[in-house]
Amino acid sequence: MCTISWCGQCSFSNVLCSFDGYAGFVSGAHPRSLFCASKETRMSKTIVGGMDRRQLLKVLGLSAAAIGGASTLTACGGLKGSASGTSDVLKIGFVSPQTGPLASFASADNYVVKQVQQALAKGFTAGGSTRQIEIVVKDTQSNSTRATAVTKELITQDQVDIVVGSGTPDTTNPVADQCEASGVPNITTIAPWEAWFHGRSGVSGEGFKYTTLFFFGMQEFADCFTPMWKRMDVANQNVAALWPDDTDANAFRKGLTPLAEAQGFKMIDGGAFQNGASDYSSQIAKFKAENAELFTCTPIPPDFQTFWKQAAQQDYRPKLATVAKVMLFPSEAEALGKLSNNIATDIWWSPYHPYKSSLDGTTAQQLADGFAEETGNQWTQALGSVYSLFELAVEGFKQASDPKDRDDVADKLRNMNTVGMSGPLDFTKGPEPGIAVQHPVGGQWRKGTKFDWDITIVDNTPNPDVPVGGDLEATNA
Repeated sequence: MCTISWCGQCSFSNVLCSFDGYAGFVSGAHPRSLFCASKETRMSKTIVGGMDRRQLLKVLGLSAAAIGGASTLTACGGLKGSASGTSDVLKIGFVSPQTGPLASFASADNYVVKQVQQALAKGFTAGGSTRQIEIVVKDTQSNSTRATAVTKELITQDQVDIVVGSGTPDTTNPVADQCEASGVPNITTIAPWEAWFHGRSGVSGEGFKYTTLFFFGMQEFADCFTPMWKRMDVANQNVAALWPDDTDANAFRKGLTPLAEAQGFKMIDGGAFQNGASDYSSQIAKFKAENAELFTCTPIPPDFQTFWKQAAQQDYRPKLATVAKVMLFPSEAEALGKLSNNIATDIWWSPYHPYKSSLDGTTAQQLADGFAEETGNQWTQALGSVYSLFELAVEGFKQASDPKDRDDVADKLRNMNTVGMSGPLDFTKGPEPGIAVQHPVGGQWRKGTKFDWDITIVDNTPNPDVPVGGDLEATNA
């Protein structure tokens, strides 16, 4: 029997079902805070009999391996690989911004979860027993407060064994804080380590007990961007910096500025602004007055779209734009159209990286190709990062004497040195305890063949293992 409730104003639905021994929710809380002004306007319908699990999922438009925005279906009859509360099942909670302004960071999440489930379908050995995994997914709706709330739900209601999360400090920091406070192992990614560590008041040399991160920081951004700056023929060494007033940008302000200035560059800070700003005339005027032909930034993606269009309208066309946090995904390049040409960004994962899965040997190229074939969409960098979250979780379970011992798993993660889809990740080297550093290379957006826009690797100074695919070109040539 299923009871389907839906909103009277928007398309959101919530389904509570019991069938073939299953009971659980599909989808989650009504997201009216972002998408709908409805005041709990609901309609419902109950379907009784004549429908098994496969038929229900077909009606809902889901595959048998699909996951909802808020949770997976959970077996209550002890089905191997899905049951909660049994000793042979290890539960992984996964938090990401699947909706809202940061949704591009999570566009590949469902595909990755499916691949991980398939790779681990036969289980794996941990603590002397064969284990299965259950993945419970939560959507932050690009909201830090909600990130905290859904992480708490994973811990207290779903009783997960570990929480993984991805997608800027707006996700990673509140998720990690909740896990640290609750004593639950946690791995996050796609956030500069300084914003994650210092933004959470980390004590240098000590770190955190339960929370770990893999990504990179200001030194790696400098290692990626400055070689490209030096190769560009510009009138001076002035670098325009569009930095809002948020955790990410403040880390860049404090960290990237001295690293760039040590190499002879002068950062021209356009001034802090609130996310969601609509007028960038003052910043553009300042950049033009300083004749800043090099450009960098860390706004949220919608704000960069607005700024870049206004810059073109006001005839500010830097010779080389090297951007962070934005232009990481094809949808952003498509939205800007021809204004995307030769915008450079940091590339920490791509089909061209010579890495493969520690779960089943799938290569980076195969992961990207499979995503394109199944979804019709272009690869994104988050494919590799999110995949590695699950690799690390599984490795933590394997290395622990008891994968249900949270302290043991957390300790193994803090001291892990492994290789997988994101390449070598060594949490023992620092720059702070529990942090593994990646080394991004420089790539530029150019007209593609199969897809409208594609990334070309133009500088591999930080990671020579990644092949260069073309020459560095001026952004506004």
